[in-house]
Amino acid sequence: MCDMYSIDMSLTQALLGLLAVEPASGYELTKEFEGDLGQWAWQAAHPSVYPELVRMAERGLVEVTQEGPRRRKTYAVTAKGREELRAWLQAPWGQGVVRNEQVLRMFLLEALEPEEAATALRDVIEYAERNVSVLREHRARREAVPPDGRDALGQLAAEYGLRQYQAMHDWALWALDHLNRRRTAPST
Repeated sequence: MCDMYSIDMSLTQALLGLLAVEPASGYELTKEFEGDLGQWAWQAAHPSVYPELVRMAERGLVEVTQEGPRRRKTYAVTAKGREELRAWLQAPWGQGVVRNEQVLRMFLLEALEPEEAATALRDVIEYAERNVSVLREHRARREAVPPDGRDALGQLAAEYGLRQYQAMHDWALWALDHLNRRRTAPST
């Protein structure tokens, strides 16, 4: 049975997912969060990863399988950890905890003067275009190599990100057009 889902729980799930692929040290896990995972899906800093691994070990979700030089520990997911990860992945998709800075800014754009809002929307367009471009390049590189199990699933996440940024781009174009039409519409 899965525990309550929260922001902290998502770090647990991210770590369980990474460790389900292969055992890793805290340092290696932190590096994963500094790469694609942190850029596109879930950010976790070094100070949060290590304490979470300790809590997960105390709960029996992971175990230390090896202790190397300089007390470097290698963690592996346990059967209980795999069970919890599977339950979380198969649980019905719900609202969850939402904290999306971009959407919050969209909600609050009307607090700006029209020209400031237009500038902000042009920034959103450029931001989304850059991310679409990066993800398309990422997709092309991944398609050039035969995927293993992890890469195949990574492609699903990358495609989600690509479509999300494309939608953001399209929305910002629409919003800029909408704003411009409102500014030029005759007053009644």
